[in-house]
Amino acid sequence: MTQLKLPPSIENGTLRIVPLGGIEEVGRNMTVFEIDGRILIVDCGVLFPEVIQPGVDLILPDFDYLQDKLHQIDGIVLTHGHEDHIGAVPYLLRLRRDIPLIGSKLTIALTEAKLEEHKIKPYSLVVEEGDVEKIGNFECEFIAVNHSIPDALAVAIRTNAGTVLHTGDFKMDQLPLDGRVTDLRGFGRVADEGVDLFLVDSTNSEVPGFVPSEVTIAPALDDAIAQARGKVVVASFASHVHRVQLVIDAAAKNNRKVCFVGRSMVRNVGIANDLGYLSIPDGTLVDLNQAAKLPDNQILYMSTGSQGEAMAAVSRIANGTHRSITVGPEDTVVFASSLIPGNEESVNRIINRLTRLGSKVIHSGNAHVHVSGHAYSGEILVLYNVVEPEYVMPVHGEPRHLVTNGKLAISTGVPAENVLLTRNGSVVDMVEGHSKIVGEVPVGYVYVDGSSVGEITEAELTDRITLGEEGFIAIFAVVDMDKRKVVSGPHIQARGMAEDDAVFDEIMPDVRQALDDVVNNPKASTQQMQQAMRRVIGRWLSRKLRRKPMIIPTVVKA
Repeated sequence: MTQLKLPPSIENGTLRIVPLGGIEEVGRNMTVFEIDGRILIVDCGVLFPEVIQPGVDLILPDFDYLQDKLHQIDGIVLTHGHEDHIGAVPYLLRLRRDIPLIGSKLTIALTEAKLEEHKIKPYSLVVEEGDVEKIGNFECEFIAVNHSIPDALAVAIRTNAGTVLHTGDFKMDQLPLDGRVTDLRGFGRVADEGVDLFLVDSTNSEVPGFVPSEVTIAPALDDAIAQARGKVVVASFASHVHRVQLVIDAAAKNNRKVCFVGRSMVRNVGIANDLGYLSIPDGTLVDLNQAAKLPDNQILYMSTGSQGEAMAAVSRIANGTHRSITVGPEDTVVFASSLIPGNEESVNRIINRLTRLGSKVIHSGNAHVHVSGHAYSGEILVLYNVVEPEYVMPVHGEPRHLVTNGKLAISTGVPAENVLLTRNGSVVDMVEGHSKIVGEVPVGYVYVDGSSVGEITEAELTDRITLGEEGFIAIFAVVDMDKRKVVSGPHIQARGMAEDDAVFDEIMPDVRQALDDVVNNPKASTQQMQQAMRRVIGRWLSRKLRRKPMIIPTVVKA
């Protein structure tokens, strides 16, 4: 994964594959396929920010590579309905609204609901496993796979340059709640024709064995709810329909009504129920107003916020700021999900707050209340043995996951030189079935901050971190430029620092002297005066207080 140069111009008959996200990270999945002037995109998702990205709401793939190629895009294939695969679709469709979307019934329904919030009505094509669709220069065949959301699909992409098979996110649940197993015969059918390049989910490649079935967590959920004396709150992903079903079943078994909390939870459950992906007994659901009137031991709230999101329902419950729900010593909170890397600190903080309130907190660390939606190494090996690909490109994972996935491929007979370890922006060209990395294009993080998209820079994030960790100092003075005289100040104000402002009395004479020296120079500008104050106070802070706060010097002309 050394630094590469820009790729050569694409030649006729060459299939170019460019991941714009989802490589060396878990999230932001988006891969571009281009041949003979036409483009197909697989997935268009978001990445959720870490603590080192304060104030950021979402992180998008970098669309710059597509800016002058938008008219060439024939469609976006969406493998399933999770945010890290569909969350960035509205932002791409802002650039061209008529790009067709292709996906399963549930995936398209969830995406259309998201687009409705952005006032975009898409062109959509609903497909099922086994369907074959001609999309521009690409023939796509869809294959059923298990995941933690119904209706997930792998996609085989046939082109004049060769065949690519993309697993999307997958696992091999032998007892899926919906009876829809990963279609190994479908993978084998494509393999019989020959798979030239295999893109494989790497998230759990380091974990040995096979993922337990979703049904295996039902007893733990039942026990948690049966033993609860007061309210029960279950936090999970809003799109985890199978988990929602298990919680509904456990609540009904224990004579509890279910109230869904959080906008995305209410929306997604409503869509899944309307489309027949959920089975909810009559009289089970209540709204927040009805729930408030029930005895605590007869209600279960299922909410968003399993990743510690600041504005999600569970966070507000833990902070005591939710308008309708409080928890205390008689209550139980269940985190029925895994932790996305980077969210550990925020989730643990919420668990601690809930514990301080006296609630019993159950999570994957102390009970079997979660199974992964991503294949373990045993399942990945099975797929390699079924498909027998010529080339492999691990996707969807951090560097260690990608490397481990590559080693699994090699262990099944794929030549080491045929395992393509890429990063976001890498360019892979396929010619007559042979693939190689030929360069890379620049890609970066695109931050969504409120209504701002792409305007926040890394430098500004660094400033935010500095403000949060080191504090802020404003130092200002008024100067008569005609008389070259300081008429007021310097004055200093500090925020976010433990020290009282009086601590700066020691250095202020030196700051004044430095400012006077520059002011006396008839050619000195206000910027030079500001820098003189910054240098003196900055050196003193570093030496005396061992701090490096943000320093904003200001000189006002009298």
